[in-house]
Amino acid sequence: MGPDPAGGGGGGTGGGGDGGGAGDDRLYFRQLLAGVDFARSDPVARQMVNFVYAIGDRATGEVLLVDPAYAVDELIDLVAADGMTVAGVLATHYHPDHVGGDMMGWQIEGITRLLERVQVPVHVQADEVPWVERTTSVGSGDLVAHASGDIVQVGAVPVTLVHTPGHTPGSQCFLVEGRLVSGDTLFLDGCGRTDLPGSDPMAMYESLTKRLASIPDETVLFPGHRYAEDPSEPLGRTRSRNYVFRLATPEQWMAMFGS
Repeated sequence: MGPDPAGGGGGGTGGGGDGGGAGDDRLYFRQLLAGVDFARSDPVARQMVNFVYAIGDRATGEVLLVDPAYAVDELIDLVAADGMTVAGVLATHYHPDHVGGDMMGWQIEGITRLLERVQVPVHVQADEVPWVERTTSVGSGDLVAHASGDIVQVGAVPVTLVHTPGHTPGSQCFLVEGRLVSGDTLFLDGCGRTDLPGSDPMAMYESLTKRLASIPDETVLFPGHRYAEDPSEPLGRTRSRNYVFRLATPEQWMAMFGS
């Protein structure tokens, strides 16, 4: 199986997990690397190097899981060991390595398994609802459709949803207390592929250059895959060195990503 057929440019580095850390006494934030921090025996998880995130409120013990895939029971148990209870899911997009489903004959655990353990809402961007339904067989009754700018509250911690189409129609990123969880919209090196079902290269250009433009450089970028040596970095550093930001015009962008 080749490097990340659903994710995007750059090969997985393997690397180690980054447990993350709370920016204050209340925010609970963990970055978990598939194949390393959980799902260690899963060869697909080790190759795909997906990150799963846990965002929560330490005071209330509630947590949202971002893109829970692979060993879902392990993820639930990992946060439970920290005294946290899963209260919901934030899905960046529909691909099986992020929400579960069939990927080229490989069955990946995801939100279907999670909902068997805990009955919680799965928050998706509205345009992504039919894609998530087809990929996971989870019904619309379990999905909460959102618009860009919506806020999902976990305890007293607000998470802002940012619609960033391009990799998929309803790809979205999550802003929480100086952190941007970007899914497959933006990596430290490269961005999500724009040649897959539902992809739109021009929409990706708009997402990177306009929809994310107002987010400050000091915001820390947390991507959906570990495609770089570091697991995260300030967004300003990504903007200064990532080749996708060197394509200054739509014409340059389409010359590289439009075919």
